Amino acid sequence: MEFRARNHVPALAGLLSVVSLALVFGAVLGAFEGTLPRAPTAVLEAIPFVNVLVSALAIVTIATGWRAIRRGAVARHRALMGVSLALFVTFLVLYLYRVSLLGPAPFPGPETVYQFVYLPVLAIHVSLAIVCIPLLYYVLLLALTRPAEALSTTNHPRVGRVAASLWMVSFALGIVVYLLSYVVY
Repeated sequence: MEFRARNHVPALAGLLSVVSLALVFGAVLGAFEGTLPRAPTAVLEAIPFVNVLVSALAIVTIATGWRAIRRGAVARHRALMGVSLALFVTFLVLYLYRVSLLGPAPFPGPETVYQFVYLPVLAIHVSLAIVCIPLLYYVLLLALTRPAEALSTTNHPRVGRVAASLWMVSFALGIVVYLLSYVVY
């Protein structure tokens, strides 16, 4: 029996999503504590700032990639979305590394801001990031398993628009979380 990824895109996207989310939740819940080498404190302290830069750059590359495809520049779109994916992976690896070693960062501001601003923004950011993972795998697998000219006949354009929109909002809210945690307070 021959297995062709192109015939199983939804199942593969689901499987990859489950594995990815298990790794994320495992890191956040401390499952990898003591298993990773510890970087110097200065490196760990720099990760949130680096991730804000990565997030801002990702917003630009996603928006530029979206614009490219609307103009029919398929190769440019593909390249920019590949860069966006690499930025997302970079963000995620850095975030998970830091949270695996230090745990989630506490909010240093007032309780009222924490309860009525920070937590809702964080909840939306995290929820969108979780929703984005299967969508991103789905559009990526469609793009990797079909010729570019055939993608317009698949769900890639429709799901891609939703994924890109949610992805940009999630990155933007991540920047807001950083500003609240490290700049404002």
